[in-house]
Amino acid sequence: MLYLLAFFFPAIEVLPIIGFYALLILLGLDIFLLYRPREGLYGHRNTPERLSNGDENEIGIYVANQYRFPVRVGIIDEVPIQFQRRDVWFETKLLVGGQKTITYQLRPLKRGEYAFGRIRLYAQTSLALIQRRFTTGNSETLPVYPSFVHLRKYELMAVSQRLSDFGAKRLRRIGHSMEFDQIKQYVPGDDYRTLNWKATARQGQPMVNAYTDERSQSVYCVIDKSRTMRMPFNGLSLLDYAINASLALSKVVMGKEDKAGLITISDRKGAVIPADRKAGQLRRIIEVLYREKTRYLETNMELLYTTIRQTAKQRSLLVFFTNFESMSGMQRQLPMLKRIARFHALVVVFFENTELAKLTNKPAATIEDIYLHTIASKFAYEKKQIVRELNLHGIQTILTPPEDLTVNTINKYLEIKARQYL
Repeated sequence: MLYLLAFFFPAIEVLPIIGFYALLILLGLDIFLLYRPREGLYGHRNTPERLSNGDENEIGIYVANQYRFPVRVGIIDEVPIQFQRRDVWFETKLLVGGQKTITYQLRPLKRGEYAFGRIRLYAQTSLALIQRRFTTGNSETLPVYPSFVHLRKYELMAVSQRLSDFGAKRLRRIGHSMEFDQIKQYVPGDDYRTLNWKATARQGQPMVNAYTDERSQSVYCVIDKSRTMRMPFNGLSLLDYAINASLALSKVVMGKEDKAGLITISDRKGAVIPADRKAGQLRRIIEVLYREKTRYLETNMELLYTTIRQTAKQRSLLVFFTNFESMSGMQRQLPMLKRIARFHALVVVFFENTELAKLTNKPAATIEDIYLHTIASKFAYEKKQIVRELNLHGIQTILTPPEDLTVNTINKYLEIKARQYL
């Protein structure tokens, strides 16, 4: 601008020359200040040992200023390519000897290994004429496991007696189990048929026998890995929703002192973990589910039947995670489901198509909207018909949106436990 003005006003032609050399001097001073120390900034990444699939995971970047003057710092973290993010850029100001930890969230949508790169730090003085780049931090690879954050959430809520916040409701118990727990004082609401007359005579006040849930019952999560489970919802596949729900259910089952097991099936036999409640059982289930993937063929129901007969030697609760999109698809599997239900308490869990629900609730303004509304209503009605058909054959069902899968599955287990269907 000074050179341009000097062209019209020759009297100030010395000003742009002075300004140009002043700029060179300031640039040299800025370079000298930034590049004189060998190490001006230090940083590293704080990450958990593993990431939780489908949940927000906190990542921290620690930055420390080793310059003898304040600096402005730009930070780029090289996140794994699976996230396809180009906006992981942060800016902060560090005083002399200052340090700061910047946190951000990552939500993986697939299980597997995620490779983080290096951390790029860009230092800038108050002159702001040049930036110096520092490459710090180490490259690291983190595994993404099924949602273990989900497990902690339910565990903490169970301790604080607030499971109903997540839908795990208390149910009225029909009858009672015959596993004796203790003799306690009668309170209004206790079953008077459990009065212990001998203890009442000794204590001089009504005493009743208290019974507890029967324990060491086997509960298997059976996960369908066929092509029907590849359908995505909010970034996660239906298989991932089933895996997360299976882990949460297994945690609750073992907390109730029952045995948790796992069977995965597609066109071929998958993983089989016999029901148990040893200390490392949940860890075994997590490690197996970490590697499970969907396949492109239909489920071999005959193979599932023989696998269950070989694995579950006593009557067990089987929670079968699958998906039916049509009545004909269900009827192909119905004969084997009926045979399984003869020997075990079978609960079939399949998914409600929430996009169809949106279409049925949307007002129809055009002929095309009417057509779409009619087709969506037909499919939604067919899902309800599938539920009725399975119930007619003594097979319990859960038709649920994917986001409510875990809550509804745990509720069903608690209901079966309370009503003693096993």
